[in-house]
Amino acid sequence: MQTAKNGDTVLIDFVVRTDDGRVVGNTEKDGPQTVTIGGAQVFPQIEAALDGMEVGAEQTVTVTAADAFGPRREEMVIQIPRANLPQEADPQPGMGLSARQQDGSTIDLVITEVGEEAVTADGNHPLAGEDLHFGLTLVEIKAAA
Repeated sequence: MQTAKNGDTVLIDFVVRTDDGRVVGNTEKDGPQTVTIGGAQVFPQIEAALDGMEVGAEQTVTVTAADAFGPRREEMVIQIPRANLPQEADPQPGMGLSARQQDGSTIDLVITEVGEEAVTADGNHPLAGEDLHFGLTLVEIKAAA
């Protein structure tokens, strides 16, 4: 049976779960995804698992928070006075904002709480601090290197 190797373009199915079993990503809706092993399109741990896998094989890979989206940083949770929000804005939890930082760069934030005087916004990636557990299936080797 043919095995995948570095440089091959493959189709994979996957389910991503957090430590508590919550599904945070999968290919169920969109179908298998195309990945080139060694192309830096996925976490290196996933590429390493795919290298040497046979078509139809399944594997579970854990990517720690440090290697995924980093630790959750409380300093990334900020209070924004409502007066600093656009006047037409009707802030709601889950709403996204972009804010300019002191160095001129922008950061994406998600409103987590809305108060009378201010909103709480979180600049952490939604999966920061989470170890991710990937259930992988190698569906097909589309193109060999």
